Amino acid sequence: MAVKRRRLTDANVAKLAPAARECTVWDTRHAGLGVRVRPSGHRSFVYLRKGEGGARKITLGPAALMSVEEARAKCLAIETGERSDPTERRSGITFADFVTGPGRACIERCKPSTQQSMRWLLRARLFPIFGPVPLARITHADVSRWFDEYSRTAPGGANHALNVLLRILNHAVVCGQLDTNPARGIKRNPRPKLTRFLSREEIRRLHRALDRHASARPSHARQADIIRLLLLTGCRRGEIVTLRWQDVDGDTLNLADAKAGPRRVFLNAPACSILARQPRTGSAWVFPSPLDPGRPLSPHLPLWYLVRKEVGIGDVRLHDLRHTVASHAVLQGVPLPVVSRLLGHKQASMTLRYAHVGDRETEAAAERIGAAIAEALDGGIRS
Repeated sequence: MAVKRRRLTDANVAKLAPAARECTVWDTRHAGLGVRVRPSGHRSFVYLRKGEGGARKITLGPAALMSVEEARAKCLAIETGERSDPTERRSGITFADFVTGPGRACIERCKPSTQQSMRWLLRARLFPIFGPVPLARITHADVSRWFDEYSRTAPGGANHALNVLLRILNHAVVCGQLDTNPARGIKRNPRPKLTRFLSREEIRRLHRALDRHASARPSHARQADIIRLLLLTGCRRGEIVTLRWQDVDGDTLNLADAKAGPRRVFLNAPACSILARQPRTGSAWVFPSPLDPGRPLSPHLPLWYLVRKEVGIGDVRLHDLRHTVASHAVLQGVPLPVVSRLLGHKQASMTLRYAHVGDRETEAAAERIGAAIAEALDGGIRS
């Protein structure tokens, strides 16, 4: 029987008529691809694979559910798979291609603010080093060298970037692109102990310095108000800098994208006054960028670095204002569960990291306890 060959198209495949016996029409464009037509009229794509042990016909799928181009692609995938082992096939995808392709899912399932942070770290810290490197060729030693180098200048930033890399490479393992995660087992840089918060006198000096700068340069007024709000609310910097007018509801803030999930922040009178004096410029942001009202103010707040040096608190970070709120609340006798809700923590155990007291308060407590015990001892001796 003569072999039937023609250039297969979706149209002529659909027109193939059944005969009394099964027949196959072979594609002239891709060797080995054919359409098998049974007497019942059922049509399916097949691939004739030739090897050392002879030829074997592989069924690709019904022609009614697959286009000719899809069938050709399946043939090509089979041929490519036979020319290389699984390790070689997986090594082709680079780190950057994985992140923008199948690895995108592990980023998109995060909160919007987390996604923004991860994408910045990818662009600035990970793509320049690992972007063009095939996933399977990234070694533990490569990651360790990169982490050590980054840690010399920014140990905290290196920790954050390592977490992102670890997460993406874990996803690569799940997707079958890697057998093991080369970033696993690298010890992170130790975090500094959170033992710094502002005393009442330091708060007064900070307030006066903010007033001076806001009066001398009106462009500093919004930065000064952001710093005051951080101290009055205990919010995180990002929660205030990216605050939208739609989030402000009278004396509360409804934060949909807080770190631990949506939460309400109850505002005291001074905080309400600060928000009330912010100009309504038509921007969605409470503190819009002066250059582009469609974006929030930069989170870097240069005013903070000027002010803290002036008032002698150069070792205080902006995040320490949040510690200050927690610590003063504890000193005022506020129960830890209430402080935990004030800060937006899911668990009160997290609050213990922030609710520390300074040496002066500890010394004063030791004096009071010593005096009480000494009085009891004296009483016992006299009796």
